[in-house]
Amino acid sequence: MNAHNLATEAAWILVGTVDDIPRQGSRRVRNGETKIAVFRTIDDRIFALEDKCPHKNGPLSEGIVHDGCVTCPLHNWVISLETGEAQGADDGRTSTFPVRIEGREIYLDLTTNFAAR
Repeated sequence: MNAHNLATEAAWILVGTVDDIPRQGSRRVRNGETKIAVFRTIDDRIFALEDKCPHKNGPLSEGIVHDGCVTCPLHNWVISLETGEAQGADDGRTSTFPVRIEGREIYLDLTTNFAAR
């Protein structure tokens, strides 16, 4: 295995299993000072977003998961779980993190995030 592959493998961190997260729910993990919300949809898709709404930094992990989105509990902004983009007339984006599922285990690449604009 070359050094590039080793670096790539080292980026994936086990953060739990699909069964640790209720359907249409979330769990929070930390990466240093960054809080990351890991979401599970009704059809068992897993997404990871920084646990911070682009509007007023509300805790997205406490929001309602629906239709591939999460609604922030503070001011009802709807955020796409896939892109982190605010939906509708709202404008903003939260950082997203790559997710890999192996069996039932969830791995996040915490070295790569798709930062908010």
